[in-house]
Amino acid sequence: MSIAASAGVQPSPFRPKQRLGFNTRVSFNDDAGPAQGLRDGIELFKAAERLGYQSGWAYQRHFDHYLSSPLPFFAATGQHTQHITLGSAVIPMRYQDPILLAEAAGTTDLLIGGRLELAISTGANAAFDAVFGTVDTDARTEAKRRQARFLAAISGEVLHTVAGSGQGAPAGAELRVTPHSPTLRSRIRQGSASLGSAVQAAELGIGLISGTVQHDHAEGESFGEYQARCIEAFRTTWRKTWRTEPPPVAVAASVLVGTTSELREKYAAYDLERRTQGIAASRPKGALAPASQPVGAQISPVFHGTPDEVLAAVFNDPGLAAADEIVLFLPPAFGLAENVRLLADLAETVAPDLGWSPTW
Repeated sequence: MSIAASAGVQPSPFRPKQRLGFNTRVSFNDDAGPAQGLRDGIELFKAAERLGYQSGWAYQRHFDHYLSSPLPFFAATGQHTQHITLGSAVIPMRYQDPILLAEAAGTTDLLIGGRLELAISTGANAAFDAVFGTVDTDARTEAKRRQARFLAAISGEVLHTVAGSGQGAPAGAELRVTPHSPTLRSRIRQGSASLGSAVQAAELGIGLISGTVQHDHAEGESFGEYQARCIEAFRTTWRKTWRTEPPPVAVAASVLVGTTSELREKYAAYDLERRTQGIAASRPKGALAPASQPVGAQISPVFHGTPDEVLAAVFNDPGLAAADEIVLFLPPAFGLAENVRLLADLAETVAPDLGWSPTW
């Protein structure tokens, strides 16, 4: 869906975009295989840094043709980059051991010079209980429990005081996660798909990144309208809870700038695929078809067209207007060269008019 409007028309208020990022699934296909997909993923982050992007995000997905374990990938990518932040968008906490995740996150963050930005989620998805095991409560409650334990662990809190012998440390020892990265907690975000999760993030004192699928919107409410409402709820709750200004909010979006007629046709075809197939759109060869799109879910629009059309669309979308950072969602089936072209075209034609400046 090409969402065009008169150039220069801006909703009020429009926030200048402090940062520009991208989100990749680090996908691979049956022909080239996973090793090539991982290498291409590193090259993508390197290219984005050269273009001045401030953040790069990778989506976690189990048992498919995508990245399943982001932290080793970020540790490797961090050795090939210097400035760009590396983030997960998102890690569902339902299937994470919170202490092991905290150990891996601290180690990774220290290895890459404090550039890790973890986005975690507490959604109700429990699709893989047959593999990871069931719990005595519902998926969301369990995910929130693990999230709280993870946040305590990366904050350096005492997790256990040894009370006797045979516990791996002397009696009286206070056990904390090591190695500890003291600033990591300030770079944790909630991956939000609803008003409730946006408010939860603010109450926990963690940042917010809004994704490309939402639920619990009001009848007739557009994706961008609901997204803006969630962002405002996050900021309002943060100010009320912490008496400080909230951290910058990131929004993932399909913003595809067609600098040629051929590219505009290609992006229009992707838009049609996304509107008809939903979350099943743009899968690499061999990837599994999603079981189903969540009932009542909204999927984000694709902003595509000429640079002027895309610029006007971003200005006039309430969710993108409210965000501090736009994270370009890359179609999973696109190859390395296609994705680098997408990053370059957005950075060179549209992003400067949104108030963005590259980082080199």
